[in-house]
Amino acid sequence: MKDEDADWLIYHLLPQDKPITPEEIQKKCGLDAAVVDASLARLERYLLIVRQKGTVRVLSIGEALVACQTKYDPSLPYTIENGVIRARKQP
Repeated sequence: MKDEDADWLIYHLLPQDKPITPEEIQKKCGLDAAVVDASLARLERYLLIVRQKGTVRVLSIGEALVACQTKYDPSLPYTIENGVIRARKQP
C-alpha cells in the first residue's frame, strides 16, 4: 500500500469528535503498527491531526489554519508551542 493510500484510509477512520488511540486505529484499519505510526507522523506533519498523551485527535479547520499560519508565516509576532502562545523571537 502506498503511503498516501494509508494516510487517506487512516485519516477517514478517525472520529471527528473525540480522541482515539493508535491501537484502536490499527484495529479499525487492519494495518501494521509501524504503518499506522508512520502515517500518523505524516498526518501530524501535514497539520491535520495532533497526538497527545497516547491519543490522536483530528484538528478542526480553524485549528489547522492557525497551526499552518503559525508555522509558516514568519511575520506573525507570536508562535504557538504545545498549546502555549509565546512572543516570537525577533532577529
